Amino acid sequence: MKLDGILFFPVTPFDRSGAVDHAALADHIGTRLDHGPGAVFAACGTGEIHALSTAEQEAVVRTAVGAAGGRAPVVAGAGGSLGTAVEQVAAARAAGADGVLLLPPYLVGAPQQGMVDYVRAVAESADLPVIVYQRSTMALAPASAAEVAALPNVVGIKDGIGDLDRMRQNVMAVRARVGGDFLFFNGLPTAELTVHAYQGIGVDLYSSAAFAFVPEVATAFYRAWRVGDPLAERLLDEFYRPLAAIRDRTPGYAVALVKTGLRLRGTDCGPVRAPFVDPSAADTAELERLVEHGLAAVAEGAR
Repeated sequence: MKLDGILFFPVTPFDRSGAVDHAALADHIGTRLDHGPGAVFAACGTGEIHALSTAEQEAVVRTAVGAAGGRAPVVAGAGGSLGTAVEQVAAARAAGADGVLLLPPYLVGAPQQGMVDYVRAVAESADLPVIVYQRSTMALAPASAAEVAALPNVVGIKDGIGDLDRMRQNVMAVRARVGGDFLFFNGLPTAELTVHAYQGIGVDLYSSAAFAFVPEVATAFYRAWRVGDPLAERLLDEFYRPLAAIRDRTPGYAVALVKTGLRLRGTDCGPVRAPFVDPSAADTAELERLVEHGLAAVAEGAR
């Protein structure tokens, strides 16, 4: 699997009854594809996979595949218990996904060999490229990362931990074991803040939550960062750092702010599902001002 560009993680819209709003999801994905993301990661963290049933996950992925229409690869989220992960991988394959992002087995601590065995069991069932999401209970040591990378069907690791020294060791161990085609990408919340640091250890790919609701800002940052345009630093200081400050106030805001940002820009994607909560009125107002400022900065930079 070859990926290039911003990695897009769409939300999962819900209607007034609480059901998945597939029309809104298709529109959300279709309009973002006009901005050229490198891939669409459906029913993943931003897509509230923790709150979806397996049937909902499959339906979300199927809608994403239809909306993408081959314009970008679609990677489906899977994870949780081993049985659930295997079911979700099968559902993703049936829905036409191009790959799977394997999330950790939540709230279950395990030794390194257990983590490798978990990935092996899912990957062997997959018949799809698998990207392993390293975060929380899935923190791979260099030797384990290399063992995981050598498993059939495993093609990448997404890092959501942010330990750069350990990540550098993982990259080196994997490159020594399987070569240079293996994928790594920065999956930290508001990943734009750490792109320079990850670039320093040979990891250029990153996921962007902001792309879901302000693709103009996310795309302008990406292009400016790639060529050393000062606009990138301005957006870091004036948009991304303030966004992260709001995000850090309440657990779950990394997802809730994205949905609120979409609503502020005219897309009714419904609320987040419990246990997440929607932002307060004050935080929503602050986000609205920040979005307006970010868009204005991009417009000024384009002159």
